[in-house]
Amino acid sequence: MGRRRARQEKRMMRGRNMNSIEENALSPRKEISGLPVYNAGISATVAQRVSGREDVVLLASNENPYGASPAVTAALGALVPSRYSDSSCSVLRDTLSQQLGATPDRIVCGNGSEELIAALCRAYLHKGDAVLTISPCFGLHEIEPLAAGAQVIKVPMTKAFDFDIDALVLELSRRPKIVFISSPSNPVGNAMSQPDLERVLDAVQPGTLFVLDEAYFELIDPGSPDGLKVLGQRPGLSWVVLRTFSKAYGLAGLRVGYGIASDDGIARAMRAAVTPFNVNAAAQAAAIAALLDDAWMKDATARIRRDRSVLAERLRRLGVGVVPSQANFLFIELSIEAGPVARALLDKGIVVKPWMEAGYANFIRVTIGTAGDNERFVQELGRALGLS
Repeated sequence: MGRRRARQEKRMMRGRNMNSIEENALSPRKEISGLPVYNAGISATVAQRVSGREDVVLLASNENPYGASPAVTAALGALVPSRYSDSSCSVLRDTLSQQLGATPDRIVCGNGSEELIAALCRAYLHKGDAVLTISPCFGLHEIEPLAAGAQVIKVPMTKAFDFDIDALVLELSRRPKIVFISSPSNPVGNAMSQPDLERVLDAVQPGTLFVLDEAYFELIDPGSPDGLKVLGQRPGLSWVVLRTFSKAYGLAGLRVGYGIASDDGIARAMRAAVTPFNVNAAAQAAAIAALLDDAWMKDATARIRRDRSVLAERLRRLGVGVVPSQANFLFIELSIEAGPVARALLDKGIVVKPWMEAGYANFIRVTIGTAGDNERFVQELGRALGLS
């Protein structure tokens, strides 16, 4: 009897505790609880565990297959980790200023350019404001505005995966608070031509902040516009250009990006919206070293462009739809749903990114790897699709 009573009392106590937890549970803001999930790639460790293979190929997160400049390794070796980083990133901003021709007070550094997207939303958006972007889009161009309580208007690309300039101009006439456009586009890979960019900029109204995300700028083909130079000729416009060290410079794991603002007032607002010491000392040292070894970056990106052309041609011969790209990835249309294909590839140790945005269930984004990685991907994709 005594044991039975003790068990009953324990169950009653557990029930009271559960009720107490439920009564005192905190609910997040509805904007946060309803956010779409960011479609991140998986790490090598996870891929090895899931696939049971050691020889995994990571082609989901647009990392540089050639790593980083040897100068970065040397800079990290001289790091003193017991000291705080430079909270203002002063040396990094000075180095960027010399290369970009923008004054340091207009440059803001972040824990990846993603942090600067969040900072812009935190600094400028009020609940109910409109934010304009394109579809398919980089996830954080949608997630961060939604988290700030804004409404996101997405202009679909054309059936040929060009920017729909007419539709963008129409939406710009409604004066959204912020416009996020990536060029080259992520996930599609195409870059906006200068005439199209000029036409879009002509349509931007006072009170709209135009944000051009050029994360893949260093990988564009010769002749494509430098968005920073184009915007620099627009003194009456409020704008920010975002760039990163994650792609061309091979520093994805260190998380460092930067933004150049049209004026120091926008830059001050962005700095106020990030945390102190937001860019760690290792990231700053690596970014400075990478910038100063420009030759290494140009050689790596030239190799990626060559490999991109080869991979695109191999895929077209396989019968797969490939969107022309000026980034370090390809957007691939399959004849079947992409999710099961991506899982089949993962079983073979190859990680790609099936696109989860509504309307693009048959698309995969694949990073340009080494020549060997790319060939392995083509062979296994052909098998997964029953084409080889």
